[in-house]
Amino acid sequence: MEFLLDGFLALSWKQIVMFCVGVALIYLGVAKEYEPALLMPIGFGAILVNLPLSGVLNQIMPGVGETHGVIQWLFEKGIGASEVMPLLLFIGIGAMIDFSPLLSRPVYFLFGAAAHFGIFATITLSCLLGFDLKDAAAIGIIGAADGPTTILVSQVLHSSYLGAITVTAYSYMSLVPIIQPFAIKLATTKKERMIKMDIVASKEIPRLLKIIFPIVVTVIVGFISPAAVSLIGFLMFGNLIRECGVLDSLSETAQKQLSNLITLLLGITIAFTLQADEFLTFDTIKILALGLFAFILDTVGGVYFTKFLNLFLKKKINPMVGAAGISAFPMSARVIQKLALKEDPSNIFLMHAVSANVSGQIASVAASGLVLSLIVNYL
Repeated sequence: MEFLLDGFLALSWKQIVMFCVGVALIYLGVAKEYEPALLMPIGFGAILVNLPLSGVLNQIMPGVGETHGVIQWLFEKGIGASEVMPLLLFIGIGAMIDFSPLLSRPVYFLFGAAAHFGIFATITLSCLLGFDLKDAAAIGIIGAADGPTTILVSQVLHSSYLGAITVTAYSYMSLVPIIQPFAIKLATTKKERMIKMDIVASKEIPRLLKIIFPIVVTVIVGFISPAAVSLIGFLMFGNLIRECGVLDSLSETAQKQLSNLITLLLGITIAFTLQADEFLTFDTIKILALGLFAFILDTVGGVYFTKFLNLFLKKKINPMVGAAGISAFPMSARVIQKLALKEDPSNIFLMHAVSANVSGQIASVAASGLVLSLIVNYL
C-alpha cells in the first residue's frame, strides 16, 4: 500500500505554488468574473497538470509502459501540430463581430493601427532584456490584446514561454477595466476626457458591402502579410457566415456552440504549458512585466495618436476613443464609455468607441501577421 503515498512524496514546493496559481485564476474567473470562460479551465488545468504523476500527462508506468495523457494529447494535436483550436475559435469570433460601426466611420481604421504600437515596442524591449527574437516577438503579441492570436503566434514561433505568455495575455485582458482607465488618466487631462462627441446612430450598411468587406480585407492582408492568411482568413470567414444572410443557423452555431466548446478545450489544453518547472522562472516575472507594459503602451499610443489628429481637426475627437483601438472587444469600448460618463454624465460616444474597438480586431490580426512575416523572413 506504500504506492498510495507516491504522489505525496513526489510533491514539490513548485507544484504547491502552481496549485495556488490555479486557484487564483479560478477565483478571478468566478468571484471577479474576469474572463471566466478561459481563466476557469486554465486554472483548473494548472492543478491537473501539476499533480505528481498526473494521468493527464504522458507517463511511463511499471508493468504497463507508456500511457498517453489527455491534456498532453490535446495540446500536441490541437495546438502543437496544427494550431487548429485557436483558428477554429477565430471563426466564432468573426461571426460575433458586426463591422457596421466601422464601415460607417472608416476613419477609425487609423485608431486600430495606432493602438498596437505596444506590440513593436515590447518586442524591442524584450530583446534588450535578453529574450531571443522569436520569444521576444511572441511576448510582444501580448500587446495585441487578443488571446487566440497570442496563442497562435507563440506556437507558430515555437516560443518556450507559451504558458507564461498565454496566462499573461488573458490575465491582462480580464483586467482591462483596471488597466485602461489608469493609463488613460496618465495620458490625458480632465478637460481632454470631457471633450464632447456627437451622438451618432449606427448607419444602415448595404448587405452587399457587408459581404464584400471580409473578402476584400482577407485578400489585402493576405498580399501584404501572407503569414497572416490563416488568422485573418478564419476571422473573416466567420464574419462572412454572419453577413451572407443564408447561413443563420451556422452563424448562431459558430457564435455559441463552436465558440463555447473551443474556448473550453483551449483553456484546459493550454494548461499543459503551466507545469511548475517550466512556468516558475524569473523569465515569467519579466513576461508579466512586459505584458503590462504592452497593454499600457497600446492604450497610451491610441490616446496620443488622437491628440495628434486633433491638432488638425476643427471638431476634436475625445482622446479616449483612440484607446479603444485595442482588440479587447467589446470590453474596451464599454470601459471607455463608462469612464467618459464618470467625467460627464451627458457625454455618450459609445458608437465612436465601438468603431475604434472593431478596427482593433482587424489591426491585431494584421499586426500579428506582419510580425510573423518579418520574423520568418529575417530568420
